[in-house]
Amino acid sequence: MRPQRLFRQNELYLFFVLVAFSAILTIINPSFLTFENLFDLIYSGAGTAILAIGVFIVLLSGGIDVSFTAIAIAGQYVSVHVLIASGIDNIYLAFLISCSLGIALGAINALLISIFELNTLITTLGTLNVFHGALLSFVGTKAINVGQIPDSYKEFGSIDIINIMRSDGTSYGLSIYALIVLGIAVMTWLILRFTMLGRGIYAIGGNREAAKRAGFNIVGIQFFIYCYVGFLAGIMGVLAVSIIRYSNPLYIVGEELNVIAAVVLGGARITGGSGSIIGTLMGVAMIIILQKNLVLMGLSSYWHQFFIGLIIIGGVSITYYQNKLRGRKSLAYLKQ
Repeated sequence: MRPQRLFRQNELYLFFVLVAFSAILTIINPSFLTFENLFDLIYSGAGTAILAIGVFIVLLSGGIDVSFTAIAIAGQYVSVHVLIASGIDNIYLAFLISCSLGIALGAINALLISIFELNTLITTLGTLNVFHGALLSFVGTKAINVGQIPDSYKEFGSIDIINIMRSDGTSYGLSIYALIVLGIAVMTWLILRFTMLGRGIYAIGGNREAAKRAGFNIVGIQFFIYCYVGFLAGIMGVLAVSIIRYSNPLYIVGEELNVIAAVVLGGARITGGSGSIIGTLMGVAMIIILQKNLVLMGLSSYWHQFFIGLIIIGGVSITYYQNKLRGRKSLAYLKQ
């Protein structure tokens, strides 16, 4: 499937499902389709969206990364510790520390996967535990509460790019996180759409050996992919502290499948070579809306994990069916 196409059939189907699901929720609860609720969904889903864009790049290349949560946790926890210890209360320094650590940890993944050619899932499953275990062993295990968090995190988390007044004089707004997610999404799309690096990512996901014969630098591309995932995880780590206003080394542990499910739901093929940024963002929207409205639909919140499992199984099944169908077509062509 060509990377040049921005809006594919799968994304069109997902868009209609998203609209229909939103319409049903609006009928159940008229306050669902309001600016205040939509702004809240964007605010709470920004971190997931950023991680999903990174996971999308990995899946696109034919790999699977599950270590991104450990990288995000390390970035947020270490950056908070450094700012407190140094007495420097600066959000830009927090981003620099978190993203630099994220890139370094991503480079470790890249080294193991590209140089030693290890399986991506097994490798990142291992580094997930190594990164998180090292953080707990050498940095700490105690959560840092709201009173200890540097003010720059809290101030950054309260920045709105649009403010709307309520009738009672209070206000709500669209968080700056929306702008950050949009910027990352556009930057990633431009890389995939207009650069040889982006074409190489699609090529590796489609057929690694063919990409190598075509002259693509497989090692260099994979280093970019996993360092980019680390960079995005570092950004998410800082945003997470700004949202929840405390730093916990156990935060988002176990959230890997939620993010992967969002990307698969958005149309990314598990075996690589197919997917889009817009589909990924719609997949995230669907997961976040489902997660926050299960109770409204009369279902227990535990059903969320059930639906996540179905989405992943469905994504793998569709990929298997597509590959089988493609194999039959190739066989029929050879017999002609």
